[in-house]
Amino acid sequence: MKTWAEIMEIQPLAGKIITNSIKKGRVSHAYLISGERGTGKASIALQLAKSLFCSNKEGVEPCQTCNTCKRIESKNHPDVHWIEPEGQSIKREQIDNLQKEFKYSGLESNRKVYIIKAADTLTLNAANRILKFLEEPNKETTAIMLTENSQAIIPTIRSRCQILDLQPLDPYHFQKQLIDAGITEDNARLFSALTNNLTEATRWNEDDWFASARKLVVQLIEKFVESTDDVYLLIHNKWLPHFKERNQQEHGLDLLLLAFKDMMMAHIGYEDAIVFFYKSKEKLEDFMMAFSQAKILMILNAILAAKQKLKQNVHPTLVMEQLTLQIQR
Repeated sequence: MKTWAEIMEIQPLAGKIITNSIKKGRVSHAYLISGERGTGKASIALQLAKSLFCSNKEGVEPCQTCNTCKRIESKNHPDVHWIEPEGQSIKREQIDNLQKEFKYSGLESNRKVYIIKAADTLTLNAANRILKFLEEPNKETTAIMLTENSQAIIPTIRSRCQILDLQPLDPYHFQKQLIDAGITEDNARLFSALTNNLTEATRWNEDDWFASARKLVVQLIEKFVESTDDVYLLIHNKWLPHFKERNQQEHGLDLLLLAFKDMMMAHIGYEDAIVFFYKSKEKLEDFMMAFSQAKILMILNAILAAKQKLKQNVHPTLVMEQLTLQIQR
């Protein structure tokens, strides 16, 4: 999404609120933009920054071609500061460095913008330091905080921001985009359940790693069905070596979650919602016979808890061993 017109097509309410503010010269000193991955949070932040700095814009639309727009797009503008998590969180030191930057006037104007990605990962100390900015707003400063979970933001920050909740993307529309991009219907259904980002989905489609990840999930469920101790060998010899990085570990649990959700959908006769086993109905029937609805519900809750533990930086080996034990009970 490169223009406000494109943003308005995907996020009409958020787009209208911000463009009206720009037209009236009443841009908020702080925005909290909340939405799932791929719903346009970063695109809106970039577009807002360009609209504030671009001197060649037509109405609210920045020109996209001037040096200012290009530097904001590449995150190289000296008065637009991006803050992203270092490791699992945004730390106090990062906010301290931002505060030092803001003691000086802008290099090219008096305006400054700072964009905080994954704002829900702010440590408590970092959040309290950000709060000072919000309590003493400068009319030439705009804060834009992006999050997938606005409820994880401390109330004192939320109360000082204009909150924009982005609507989820239409999965069927996104599936059509994926199919038009050359992705099979089977993969399009699966990818649309995991991401709203076309670039990310295209990369997965071309990556042997993702195909292997899908096979590993099936193998793991087969071991659970067989009720053997071989499941621990698979976890240590195949699962953990394959899902090395934190985002890969989360993808593995997401795939496992979708597989068990399919079993629940099959139990209740909602076959249109089947995603993971869309082209493997016979395999799905075999698996659902091994798990009752009550058992599947327990497993789904256990997987969600495991995802939360990963976010809390619990060691992935411990997370998977505990999850395996819960599923085998």
